[in-house]
Amino acid sequence: SMVLKQFSDLSFSIPEEMKRESVIGNIAKDLGVDPRTLALRQARVDFGGGRKRYCDIKLNTGDLIASERIDRESLCGKKPSCVLKVDLVLENPLELHRVSLHIQDVNDNSPQFNDNLIEMEIRESADKGNRFSIEEAHDADIGQNAVQRYNLQKNDNFILAVDSNKVELVLENTLDREKQKELNLLLTALDGGSPQRSGTVVIHVTVLDANDNAPVFSQAVYKASLPENSPPDTVVIKVSATDADEGVNGDVTYQFGHVSDEDVNVFSIDPKTGEIRVTGVIDFEERSSFETRVKAKDGLGLTSYAKVIIDVTDINDNAPVIYLKSLSNPIPENVSPGTEVGIINVQDRDSETNGQVRCSIQQNVPFKLVSSIKSYFTLVTTGQLDRELVSDYNITITATDEGSPPLSSSKTVQLSVADINDNPPVFEEQSYSAYVTENNKPGSTLCSVSARDPDWRQNGTVIYSLLPGEVNGAPVSSYLSVNGDTGVIHAVRSFDYEQFRSFKVQVMARDNGSPPLSSNVTVSVFISDVNDNSPQILYPGPEGNSFMTELVPKAAHGGSLVSKVIAVDADSGQNAWLSYHIVKSTDPGLFSIGLHSGEIRTQRDISESDSMKQNLIVSVKDNGQPSLSATCSMYLLISDNLAEVPELKDISYDEKNSKLTSYLIIALVSVSTFFLTFIIIILGVRFCRRRKLLFDGAVAIPSAYLPPNYADVDGTGTLRSTYNYDAYLTTGSRTSDFKFVTSYNDNTLPADQTLRESPSDFAEAFGQSEESPELKRLSWAVSR
Repeated sequence: SMVLKQFSDLSFSIPEEMKRESVIGNIAKDLGVDPRTLALRQARVDFGGGRKRYCDIKLNTGDLIASERIDRESLCGKKPSCVLKVDLVLENPLELHRVSLHIQDVNDNSPQFNDNLIEMEIRESADKGNRFSIEEAHDADIGQNAVQRYNLQKNDNFILAVDSNKVELVLENTLDREKQKELNLLLTALDGGSPQRSGTVVIHVTVLDANDNAPVFSQAVYKASLPENSPPDTVVIKVSATDADEGVNGDVTYQFGHVSDEDVNVFSIDPKTGEIRVTGVIDFEERSSFETRVKAKDGLGLTSYAKVIIDVTDINDNAPVIYLKSLSNPIPENVSPGTEVGIINVQDRDSETNGQVRCSIQQNVPFKLVSSIKSYFTLVTTGQLDRELVSDYNITITATDEGSPPLSSSKTVQLSVADINDNPPVFEEQSYSAYVTENNKPGSTLCSVSARDPDWRQNGTVIYSLLPGEVNGAPVSSYLSVNGDTGVIHAVRSFDYEQFRSFKVQVMARDNGSPPLSSNVTVSVFISDVNDNSPQILYPGPEGNSFMTELVPKAAHGGSLVSKVIAVDADSGQNAWLSYHIVKSTDPGLFSIGLHSGEIRTQRDISESDSMKQNLIVSVKDNGQPSLSATCSMYLLISDNLAEVPELKDISYDEKNSKLTSYLIIALVSVSTFFLTFIIIILGVRFCRRRKLLFDGAVAIPSAYLPPNYADVDGTGTLRSTYNYDAYLTTGSRTSDFKFVTSYNDNTLPADQTLRESPSDFAEAFGQSEESPELKRLSWAVSR
């Protein structure tokens, strides 16, 4: 059997990384055998398993040589001792030797950091003395060949602190990202080998931003000028603040500081850009400047402030406003020119020239504006006012400012002119004529007068009245009345044309002012005739008053005038145009009467066979419609001597004896002559005195036919008034009395008409004078 002999171990100490074939030691020598013996005994090293054969035996020399690279670091890592055990086997006899190869470290590795670049992020707010660990460098070598020390390249902020356990960067001076936002530190690791080996790493320190910087505005005060009425979204100004920090810390946002409630909607600020824009109404007249604070804030709340002053510039956007401060309204029309009637204040809210105002007034009114103090104007009259021409004024006042373009406004002031009683009533006609037919009904309307007064209300209210006066000796008011409101004139009584033909009254129109003004007008009332008077036969007298007989000579030839019927009519014109007719006669063919003269003439020669007593009934008619008439009896005696007619006494009256025959003819001729003389005298007096004369008791004997408008004493063709004529012929004394009596009417014509008022006037015209005006009597005594 084989016996394994165990020998003591062999130990060799070798450096790592020996070159191949390098001799580790001599096995033969160590074993004390001949090297040839090793070969004979087939000496070999056995590593067992699949391990590398790091060494081998050179049999011819007995040397143990390195056959493979021995790397201590791969074999043993960081173990302090590295022993590679190899079995040395000898055969014949079998011997086993344990060979220990002590691998010695060689500085074949440099210190090495894990990364070429160490990235570190350190906040700039890190305090002085803060430590930041650095991963150590590693060196595969051990002992002195391992990392022995570190070296940090000089810098401003960090130093190195190394102890047995760790490598640390110590912050010696605080970081400021805003100065240097990153640092590159060169860290060198050195080992203790020889030659010394080192390894480096770059530590890239990124300084992280700390919010240690507040935003900084580009200006402490921002000033901007902004026209008023700028539209919304107008950019006013842009504020700008910068923050040295970065990221959130440097992200600046803008907002207003404290804003008053009034201004809160006027401006807005863009939080990102800092643009301030208009959002509300900018009115210079409300606010001429805005001052606000703008706040800039970074992401983590550091803030700073700037002041923004916005000056608003004026735009001419306000028209002048006219205020009526006082007004005398209405103004009396009699104010003197230059009277102040109103005060006007003009205001323009704009400033400077935009607020300077000129005031003017329209040209066509009697007023002007006088500049008073500052923005006050007085409105004064420039001329005399007349309410009756213009009662109201609309005065347009225009105010214009000096802006560009100018703005203006107008105000209309309404002024009324108060009435003064400065106009008397004025009649529409210079005079009035009223025509009324006699015998009118009392109360009937004659005419109306009308006066106008342009004044107002009571000053222009016209009241009519009759001025006191007399008509034919009686008060005016007994004839006429006037309606005080309407001016209608009424007859108070019935008028009689035969009493008077016309009269005049004065009507006064008075206003109701204080004091009242008045004016007068003449109203002429003309009365027209109505055929209301029958003819009055003057001769022969009415039966019963006297007995009248005409003597007709027996020798009278045809055409001889034997008598005359005398009649008058108190009417006028056609109504007094008389015609005479024989309606009954004793001998129808013997006598004829003049149609218009009333003359009774023989139609043929008188013959012996004719009756001595002739009786004629004569009718006198006027020409009125309807016609009125009167009749009388005419007694004619065909005789040369009254003595031949003894029976005449039978028809005579007992008053006086009368020589009736020729005396009656003489009386008739006398009357006719007297009447013609009277006509001539009246015409003369009228021509000389240019006045009309009234004669009471005249007898008109028309000659031939005269037209109705023939002008004699009163233009009627017969006597004007109504009178009674009584002729007395008596048979006893053979004398005649012819008596004239005054009018049977008490009232005669008015003084301004054709004839005078009193019969005494007629007597005066003849140079006569009588005591009593009531009764005038003319008597002729005719003796045969």
